[in-house]
Amino acid sequence: MAHIYAITNQKGGVGKSTTCACLAAALAEAGLRVLMIDLDPQAGLTVSSGLDPDAFELTSYDFLIRPESIEMEAAIVPSGTPGVDLIPANLDLAGAEAELIGEIGWDRTLKENLNLITRPYDYILVDGPPSLGVLTTNSLMAAHKVMVPVQTEYLALRGLTQLQRIIRKVQKKGNPGLQVKFLRTMHISRTLHATEVLAELQRVFGAQLYDTVIKRTIKFPEASRAGQPLLRYAKDSEGAQAYRRLAQEVLADDQAPTPQR
Repeated sequence: MAHIYAITNQKGGVGKSTTCACLAAALAEAGLRVLMIDLDPQAGLTVSSGLDPDAFELTSYDFLIRPESIEMEAAIVPSGTPGVDLIPANLDLAGAEAELIGEIGWDRTLKENLNLITRPYDYILVDGPPSLGVLTTNSLMAAHKVMVPVQTEYLALRGLTQLQRIIRKVQKKGNPGLQVKFLRTMHISRTLHATEVLAELQRVFGAQLYDTVIKRTIKFPEASRAGQPLLRYAKDSEGAQAYRRLAQEVLADDQAPTPQR
């Protein structure tokens, strides 16, 4: 059974899609099979993989809404990174929230549909939208762990309160084994403000923090523009090495048997 991670934060621009693509590439380098799911109607993960969101007949919308009408695995495409597949997204996904909310068990739709995938994956990484609505709730209900990228800025830290409240509700009402860890991203080490936020995150979250800190660099937007994860675009860069360290932390965390969904 695959380890399922929801990569989630309701604040945009904190590095969710970058983290999903780079972590997937690092895990694949370690010999693991990875499926990424773009669950954001803005399709940032799909675009940063060098793919055209409007070019696909089947997307994550169909995967969620029409499982009885399609062959589920037909929605899976190569991401361009060896060992990493993708279920792409486009703006059709924006209509999924309204369609799901009227269904019985709407919050378990993604979880149930993932069980229909027969391809062997070691990891499934779900890149969520910058909101706390239906799609995010579905990803949290399906996941074993939540990875929360947090920009090392004060306003980003303040915004975590609402997300933590949603996670606690999910843990209480449907996914009690859900674990949470925070990843510090877009860090500018030369500024006092970022250093202070780094220390505050350590004080507040302690063992829930990954040791790895992802520093801000122009290489990340350059890699996205090139349609490649940083580990392929600039494989020896500091950012690429940071995501390899994160992958090792993830693998160490997951040495225990995968919990049942």
